[in-house]
Amino acid sequence: MNSYFLNSLGLGNFDIGYLFLGLAAVSVLLLILIVITFVQIGKFKKKYTKFMLGKDGANLENDIMTLYEDNKYMKLSIDRNREDIKALYKKHEATFQKIGLVKYDAFTEMGGKLSFALALLDEKNDGFIINSVHSSEGCYSYTKRIKDGDSQLALSNEEKVAVERAVNGNASDM
Repeated sequence: MNSYFLNSLGLGNFDIGYLFLGLAAVSVLLLILIVITFVQIGKFKKKYTKFMLGKDGANLENDIMTLYEDNKYMKLSIDRNREDIKALYKKHEATFQKIGLVKYDAFTEMGGKLSFALALLDEKNDGFIINSVHSSEGCYSYTKRIKDGDSQLALSNEEKVAVERAVNGNASDM
């Protein structure tokens, strides 16, 4: 079978069966692609139907605007919370966080370790120490200022241990 068209293309001796076979293969490939496309469109339609279920354009717009406003409110709340946390942390630096306690017998005739030295320090190891000395005549309490973990006044051995415990985080030996 000679074709003027195939002769003009320089394929006059080309077997037309190969041409039909190639076209059939391309047709099958296109058919497979069409089936895949329809399956994807069907999945998309299901998702779209589920998304639009009971909604019209105005309701959907209201829902989106509500979500936008909620998101905006949450961002403002997060910013406010950050500022509050910074303020709380700043206040927390000046609070007494470290405690050191030493109970001792001030006098050998007294029993039961009724005397004590209590150190209360903040984050910078500033604060004070209370020393309460219990004797048979009464109870006497003394305070000394602590700055950077040390005092300008001389500290007794018990007071030194209480400050050391507060600085190191070992509250007491009880």
